Amino acid sequence: MNYAVSNTKEIALEQAIERRLCGASSEELAAGAAAETGSFRIGQPSDFDAPLALDRAKFWEFLETTQSKDLDKLKKNSPADWQAKITGQLDKLIKSKGLLHVLKKGLPVDNAHFTLMYPAPLASSAQKVHDNFAANIWSVTRQVHHSTANPNESVDMVVFLNGLPLVTLELKNAWTHQTARYHGQKQYRERDANQTLLRFGRVLVHMTADTDEVWMATKLAGASTFFLPFNKGHNEGAGNPPNPDGHKTAYLWEEVLQPESLAGIIQHFVLLEGKKTDPLAKKTLIFPRYHQLNVVRQLLTHAAETGVGHSYLIQHSAGSGKSNSITWTAYQLIETYPAELVLPGAKALDAPLFDSVIVVTDRRLLDKQLRDNIKDFSEVKNIVAHATKSSDLKAALEIGKKIIITTIQKFPFIIDGIEDLGDKRFAVIIDEAHSGQSGIASDKMNQAMGGDPDEDDAQDKIVATMQARKMRGNASYFAFTATPKPITLEKFGEQQPDGRFLPFHLYSMKQAIEEGFILDVLANYTTYKGYYEIQKSIEDNPLFDTSKAQKKLRAYVERSQQTINTKAEIMVDDFIDNVVNPKKLRGKGKGMIVTQNIEMAVRYYKAVQAELAKRGNPFKALIAFSGEKEVDGVKYTEADMNGVAEDKTRSEFDKDEYRLLVVANKYLTGFDQPKLCAMYVDKKLQSVLAVQALSRLNRSSPKLGKRTEDLFVLDFFNPTEDIKAAFDPFFTVTTLSEATDVNVLHELKASLDDVGVYEWSEVEEFCTRFFDGEDAEKLSPLIDVAAERFNTSLELDDPDKIDFKIKAKQFVKIYGQMAAIMPFEVLAWEKLFWFLKFLVPKLNIQDPNQDALDELLEAVDLSSYGLERTKLNHAIDLDTSEAELEPQNPNPRGYREGEVQEDPLEEIIRSFNERWFQGWGATPEEQRIKFLNILESVQAHPDFEEKFDGNPDPYSRDLAFDKIMKEVMLKRRKEELELYKLHSQDEAFRSSLYQSVKEALGKSLG
Repeated sequence: MNYAVSNTKEIALEQAIERRLCGASSEELAAGAAAETGSFRIGQPSDFDAPLALDRAKFWEFLETTQSKDLDKLKKNSPADWQAKITGQLDKLIKSKGLLHVLKKGLPVDNAHFTLMYPAPLASSAQKVHDNFAANIWSVTRQVHHSTANPNESVDMVVFLNGLPLVTLELKNAWTHQTARYHGQKQYRERDANQTLLRFGRVLVHMTADTDEVWMATKLAGASTFFLPFNKGHNEGAGNPPNPDGHKTAYLWEEVLQPESLAGIIQHFVLLEGKKTDPLAKKTLIFPRYHQLNVVRQLLTHAAETGVGHSYLIQHSAGSGKSNSITWTAYQLIETYPAELVLPGAKALDAPLFDSVIVVTDRRLLDKQLRDNIKDFSEVKNIVAHATKSSDLKAALEIGKKIIITTIQKFPFIIDGIEDLGDKRFAVIIDEAHSGQSGIASDKMNQAMGGDPDEDDAQDKIVATMQARKMRGNASYFAFTATPKPITLEKFGEQQPDGRFLPFHLYSMKQAIEEGFILDVLANYTTYKGYYEIQKSIEDNPLFDTSKAQKKLRAYVERSQQTINTKAEIMVDDFIDNVVNPKKLRGKGKGMIVTQNIEMAVRYYKAVQAELAKRGNPFKALIAFSGEKEVDGVKYTEADMNGVAEDKTRSEFDKDEYRLLVVANKYLTGFDQPKLCAMYVDKKLQSVLAVQALSRLNRSSPKLGKRTEDLFVLDFFNPTEDIKAAFDPFFTVTTLSEATDVNVLHELKASLDDVGVYEWSEVEEFCTRFFDGEDAEKLSPLIDVAAERFNTSLELDDPDKIDFKIKAKQFVKIYGQMAAIMPFEVLAWEKLFWFLKFLVPKLNIQDPNQDALDELLEAVDLSSYGLERTKLNHAIDLDTSEAELEPQNPNPRGYREGEVQEDPLEEIIRSFNERWFQGWGATPEEQRIKFLNILESVQAHPDFEEKFDGNPDPYSRDLAFDKIMKEVMLKRRKEELELYKLHSQDEAFRSSLYQSVKEALGKSLG
């Protein structure tokens, strides 16, 4: 008995796609069961010209229908071969410049010029543009036999525009155990890429899809073809979510491949990157990944439907391609039109919503990328300006530059003096939002967006300034970051009905790792714990604050050159053993040493140089830090130490001879070097800094064969639990639980007012003069009077001084961050903010024990230092649940007086050693093995045979033996801490050990 069952074969997917695009499948059309009612027409395989990769029937139909006059010119001039002339010129032009060029620029032939794609219309476009776009012929052909060498070989589906192939599709069906991820990619890799259809630049993208996933490649290169996922993401990870109405991948044909969408991708997204002089084969074709396409379109749609004045937070992980997403967003925002005239900022339905787009970024490459890409997208070339000072920005705005690029550091200075911008509409794109929108810099940005400089009344000026520090109504803010802080979420996030704040769009670290765009830096994490012992160098026992003394002692030990030399030796040994010798990343692997501060960086660099010199300088190291630093009486700069200009360090480090880079803070963010695969951390890393610093390793590099297994971190400072806590909030989606409670400002102001450091009339007078632009020398007395009260005349106790200064700084910080998003205005807060901002630096407080603590370091010596590996190649598993951050501490802070525990110096040293120098006991068997190891090391010493074994003089022989033993024990201190401790401190033990080794040597040599 036969039963009718569902068709789950590959052909069923072909039919489903064809039906959605064309309104019917080929089979239904042939049977007369349906008609073509979709946006696409069904192409015939027999119409495909394989040598030209052209659907001849649709190509000639399009030209005859839309451009018959130009065809007539050629028919008249070349009646015998006019068709060959056109197809020959088309083939020649695509071979040299690619399909994208002819789609955008058209095809010149003799005295005729043919448009091969009519672009999608904008809101301002004439009816003729709409009519032309409707004349495009979109078609899809199944089973396209593309190979002249193997006529039976075919591609499952090809999408055409006016006879030109745009997209090839190989379809698989997971229900028949065939997947796009494996079988579809394999099929493309095994195809002859010399066949015209499969040559680079002949189509925009090659895709393979099944019912669950979509993958894409823009260049077929046999086994080395690199496929990217083109998936939506699911549960903040890879893949696609279930689709209640059909296949998970239906978005491909229902959304992406629709005519308006494809035309938009061609016009505004696809890029051919490379030098003008490069041949086509050396260039790179960029097709947007799904999340890039999706975020840009969602932003543009939302802006068009809601008008100017909105804020957007885009949480996109490293590896998301933020540079391209920002470029595509910036260019298309200048051609975004309001959906309705009543929307905020709308001037007319056919007038762009934004006058200019300002891109605030620290990435130098983004400037060049924007300029280069705009040339490809825009008919008007000179619409991008780069502003480094106030006059540049003002001039750019006045002459109508559409995209203005500036840096986060320069922006506050650039906008000084800019006036009368209130009638302009701006889109402000902030790259890595948390670094550019913290406090005063963004306040000044808002002030430039329309503050009125002509107010006469002092109070009005203050209100105007406060309003300037709001998110202004004549600007929309688009903030891109991988690691949003609570204040960033609150300023730019979308507030939900339950009070939480969410990002507008998400591409998570989890998805980036699962899709292979970044590597998991926490997969191989090794931690070391330091063991220190200090000893007294004075007789007496002064009293010290225990907790402060412990911190001071640890800092002293960590800063010691002896400590740094020990760690540097481990780092260099490890790097040579694990990166250099195994030739990781095809012999180009590099490492970064992350130190606590510039002084430590200088000391580490010198220690690393010494270690490399011992090994014959197998490679070179560089150091990176800003400014000038004095260490041990010598002044250092990055340029002097490296021997190259500071701005050349980045490019020098890319050279093969440089393998290690020592840093403190510089290059921990925004530094893309795919050859980095090892990191040595000797710095406290937490929260955003931990994620940004360790993410220097995560850049994938298929060209170097870089894999997760190639990455490793040696951490001398942070336990794995702290690193996990830092990464967890940013692994999936980051949310803010609630808004910051600004009522804390009432409490802080009341506490500050009560102390009597300032009179309110002084605050009023200061603000009046400040906003009248009076000279600083007239403002100083007002601040100095208040500072003098605090420092002397009020005779405040040290705890009261500390409490006041903490509260004042907290007021300035919270108000400075919250004023931009507060839904109301409190004039007294604004006035006090400006007064305290100038007063706080003049408030002097001192720890009464500071001098004694400084003397502490004179009273101790570092006697021993060792390291024990506590975690080896540990994989840190991150939490995949939604991470919810709390708003900044809403409680007023201040000095909390408690009983200070003071101990004698000897007790502090004992407890310090117990905490930091914990050796380990050894069983009798372990002791025997350690003894034999020492014996072997002595015999292997380069001086053993000549100065000891073959030395007839007993006196010099004993001296040589003592020297050899000391060097052996020093070398073994890292592995045998307890033994080394006993050796260095217990004279009886040392004598016994030496005698035992001598006896053992006598027996073995005898």
